[in-house]
Amino acid sequence: MSTDSDNLKHDVRHLMLDLQQMKTFCEKPLIIREAEGIHLTDIDGMRYLDAVSGIYVASVGHGEPRVIEAVRKQYERVAFVAPLHGVSDTAVRYGKQLAEVTPDGMDTIKLLSGGSEATESALKFARQYHRQTGHPHKYKFIANYTAYHGGTLGAMSMSGLGGPRKSMYGPLLEGFIHLPPPKTFKPAGGEPWSDMRTADQLEYVIEQEGPESIAAYIIEPISNTGGIIVPSVEYFQRVRETCTKHNVLLIYDEIITGMGRVGDWFAAQAFGVAPDILCIGKGLSGGYAPLAAMVVRDELHYDAFWGELEDNIHFAHGHTYGANPIAAAAGLAVIDVIRDDDLIARGRDTGAHIRDRLTRDVAELGILGEVRGKGALSCVEFVRDMATKQPFPDEHRFGKRVESRLLDAGVITRCDPHWVAFAPPLITTTDQADQILDIFMQCL
Repeated sequence: MSTDSDNLKHDVRHLMLDLQQMKTFCEKPLIIREAEGIHLTDIDGMRYLDAVSGIYVASVGHGEPRVIEAVRKQYERVAFVAPLHGVSDTAVRYGKQLAEVTPDGMDTIKLLSGGSEATESALKFARQYHRQTGHPHKYKFIANYTAYHGGTLGAMSMSGLGGPRKSMYGPLLEGFIHLPPPKTFKPAGGEPWSDMRTADQLEYVIEQEGPESIAAYIIEPISNTGGIIVPSVEYFQRVRETCTKHNVLLIYDEIITGMGRVGDWFAAQAFGVAPDILCIGKGLSGGYAPLAAMVVRDELHYDAFWGELEDNIHFAHGHTYGANPIAAAAGLAVIDVIRDDDLIARGRDTGAHIRDRLTRDVAELGILGEVRGKGALSCVEFVRDMATKQPFPDEHRFGKRVESRLLDAGVITRCDPHWVAFAPPLITTTDQADQILDIFMQCL
C-alpha cells in the first residue's frame, strides 16, 4: 500500500523547480513537510540543519510565532489591495519602518514581490530618470562578471554570470557592459586581481563608451555567485566618486546582503558608502511572504518623478502584488524581531565563529584556499595544494560532491565546485554553528 510520502514523491514530477534537472531530482526528491528554528524536516522525518537560510531568506528562522501572528491578523483584515488603485495601511506603516533602517536619504521605496522585480525596476527607473532629467541617451549599464542580478530578461542581461543560466536565452538585451569582478583570491599561476583594478576599469570604460551613454553601474556589494567576494571600503569609495563624477547612478543589488546579513542592516551601511538605488529582498520578509523592494535616493524621486497629474512623469512601472498587505505585515514583524532580539549582533558573532573554525579546521586537511565573508555570510574556498593555490580540476566538482554528502548527513547549504557558503539564520547560536561545522568537516 502506498503512503502519503510515496504519493508525494511520485507527484513531484508535475513541478519544474529552480535550476533542477527534474529527472534526477525525482529519483530522490527533497520534499519538506515542516520547519522550526534552523531545522527543516522532510516527509520521511529526516531532519536537516538549514545552514544557508533557505538561500539567504529565512533570516529570523523558521516558525517564528511573532511573524506568523502578524500575518494571520493581516489576513483577517485585508489580504490584497491593487496598487493601481491604492495602498493598505499596513504597507504605509511598513514603508515608514523600512525607511528607518535604510541608508540616510534613501526613504523612497517601491515594494515588490521578488528580487528580480527589484533589479528590473532599478533598470527601468535609471533609464526613465535620465530621460526625464535631460539625458535621454544614457541607457547603458555596467556590471561585473560572475554577478547574478535575477532571472528576468533585463536582470539576466545585467548579470555577468556565465553558463546556461544566461547563454540559453540569447540574444539578450542591448546596452550591457561587464567588468572583471573585484576578486582578491589568487589561483595558481594567476596574476592577483585587486578590487581597485576593477574600480579603475570602471572609469576607463565610462570614458571610452562616453559618459553621455552610461545610465548606471550595478554591483553586488558581496558577490554570491562569484564566491562571497568581499571588496575593500576603498573600492566602494572609488566607484562612488566615479559614478558621481559622470552622472552615473550607482545601484547596489543587496537582495542577499540586506537585512542584517553582513553585520549591519545593509552592506551600504557596513561599508559606509551609499548607492543611489538599493535593491533588496530575500531576508526582507524572512521567507514568510514574497517581498522585495527598490529603494531610491529621495532627490532622484523628487527631481524627476514628483509632479502634477498633467506632467505625466510618474514611474511608468508596476507589478500586481506590489505593496501587498500580507507581505508588508511580515516585513514589519521581521524588523521588530531583528531589533528586539538583537539579531544583527548575534549574526556577526556567529559568522565570526564560523570563519574562525573554517580557517583552522580546513587548513588541517591541507585544502584551504581562503576563508571569506562578513557578518553572518561566510565562504571557504578549496584548493588541491595550499602552497601554490592550485585548485581542484573543474571536472572533479569537489564542492558539489561535498554538497551531496552534506545533504545525506542532514545539512543544507550553498555549494559551488570550488567553494561552500554558510549563512544560517541570524538566530543561530555558536553551539548550533558548531553542529553544522562538525558535520561539514566529517563530509569534507
